[in-house]
Amino acid sequence: MKKFLPTIILRHRRENLKKCSLKGLESRDDLLFISYPGPVFPDLSSYFLLNLEGPPLSREDQKRGIMLLDGTWRYADRMERHTPALHHLPRRSLPSSMRTAYPRRQEDCLNPGRGLASIEALYTAYRILGREIEGLLDNYYWKEEFLQNDFPIFTKGDRDLIVQWKREV
Repeated sequence: MKKFLPTIILRHRRENLKKCSLKGLESRDDLLFISYPGPVFPDLSSYFLLNLEGPPLSREDQKRGIMLLDGTWRYADRMERHTPALHHLPRRSLPSSMRTAYPRRQEDCLNPGRGLASIEALYTAYRILGREIEGLLDNYYWKEEFLQNDFPIFTKGDRDLIVQWKREV
């Protein structure tokens, strides 16, 4: 399989690890966890920030690294606003029809229907970009609901794009 830049996960130090959807993935070679505040970043010139507001993630982004913010919506907003290294990163979003399976209590997300759990966003981005998804959802309690609810939304064109990309690798 093709080698990609590691995905950088900026995790707020107050993130509740008992509820964290990314718990258990810290040892993966394709993920680099950095604690906020006080992070020291590698070179981010080839990265994009995954969020709700950017243009849709596409095949054109395959060679770029993913920066993912991990924390409550309030913490994620704070991390984005107060981390100058993120201000110049291009933004990318996931398909607007994606829905979370995570039973959210907080109301901080501006668009709660589209606000995915971190693992859901990571899994979806990896699928779109043709990256290795094996094991990503193994520890996610709502895995089955997420897969049943969301992956029928991938259109035939999306599936063809992923299949075509895998042939080229």
